[in-house]
Amino acid sequence: MTNQLLITDARPYGEDAVDVLVTDGVVETIGTGLTAPERAEVLDAGGAVLLPGFVDLHVHLREPGGEDAETIETGSRAAALGGFTAIFAMPNTDPVADSPVVVEFVARRGAEVGLVDVHPVGAVTVGLGGERLAELGMMAHSPAAVRMFSDDGRCVNDPLIMRRALEYASALDAVVAQHAEDHRLTCGAQAHEGAVASRLGLTGWPASAEETVVARDCALARDAGAKLHVCHVSSSRTIEVLRAAKAAGVRVSAEVAPHHLLLTDSRLSSYDPVNKVNPPLRTGDDTRAMREALAEGLIDAVATDHAPHAPQYKDTEWQAAKPGMLGLETALSVLVETMVEPGLLDWHGVARVLSERPAEIGGLPDQGRPIAEGEPATFALVDPDGVRTIRGAAMASKATNTPYEGMRLPATVVATVLRGRITARGGSVAPGGSVAAGAGTAPAGPFGHGGVQA
Repeated sequence: MTNQLLITDARPYGEDAVDVLVTDGVVETIGTGLTAPERAEVLDAGGAVLLPGFVDLHVHLREPGGEDAETIETGSRAAALGGFTAIFAMPNTDPVADSPVVVEFVARRGAEVGLVDVHPVGAVTVGLGGERLAELGMMAHSPAAVRMFSDDGRCVNDPLIMRRALEYASALDAVVAQHAEDHRLTCGAQAHEGAVASRLGLTGWPASAEETVVARDCALARDAGAKLHVCHVSSSRTIEVLRAAKAAGVRVSAEVAPHHLLLTDSRLSSYDPVNKVNPPLRTGDDTRAMREALAEGLIDAVATDHAPHAPQYKDTEWQAAKPGMLGLETALSVLVETMVEPGLLDWHGVARVLSERPAEIGGLPDQGRPIAEGEPATFALVDPDGVRTIRGAAMASKATNTPYEGMRLPATVVATVLRGRITARGGSVAPGGSVAAGAGTAPAGPFGHGGVQA
């Protein structure tokens, strides 16, 4: 049976309004005044901006093992509501996603929920221990088809292990995503090393801990001819390392998290642990450098580093709190606030950093595609004039640790479409999805609870 969807009055990339007829998940016709075929579903966009569905290279779904903070189901709901159609789930779960059995579970559970494409990221080292390579080839050749490996939450500090990982990943046509942090420089660190940390009596986290690892790994990636991806760039000094490496032909890409585009370490004065994140919030000069590098293309993508935590890990004193912030449902709004409204990006630019480049980096040929006839109907519809007040308790995530609590941020996601199927609409998961709005947690996986949190 043919499934059809007619999207009316949509503005691709913010340009002139058109209608889009979708048949069996593929764009059949783009034009004006299109008539809905019999039994076709109709989605009135109301002049909303039509973009390729967003792709997030960096998400923590916590399942298996950390279901008190998030599940694949609740994280998928948050992603769909944020305009995402594909997400990459980091491996710091319990057990760690360092073997085919765990990555296959994550991929299978994501497919069962069916709201976004969930791609498991495989660990680089066994148990994230940094001492022995995990089963990269077996994970890559498993049904989960892993194409990204990372020890995110921990840096692969050993240069020989990192070199071997890059060599193996290159043979697999995969990418290694590095959490760039020299732990010898950040032992006990609690805040960006600078005036704010000194005034608050917090141990400083030097920017050089990030910069030096990126420089080392770019050299290793150059020698291996491998693809390196740098997670959550936060320091202006790292930008210059990336500039030199890209100019030299190194196959390096980089992401920035929304919070590093907007927030600074000035927020730490309250000692509110909601502002604790890894890498830490840095200075206004750093946030400006992130914005400029994203506009220039030195930073390739925006990735949320969505890191939900149960209350017992966040509602505590600063030093005991775990680092991390929610990001899936607010990423677009923060990007509009920091990049679109100041004129640093237009809607084509938003598509580049939220859809096209992330899909390329993650090796997803069916995501981040142009809005054109014959292409997959995978979209995010955005109301650029919408405004929302952020409330953690109202989000789809099980956790509430958003640093934007009470802020009024611009732009809202009107609807999300995955291969012709509406997955979110009007601020709730669409009835056509496999999860109803307000649904609870997913059934427990086979691996137990008490997951690694980072």
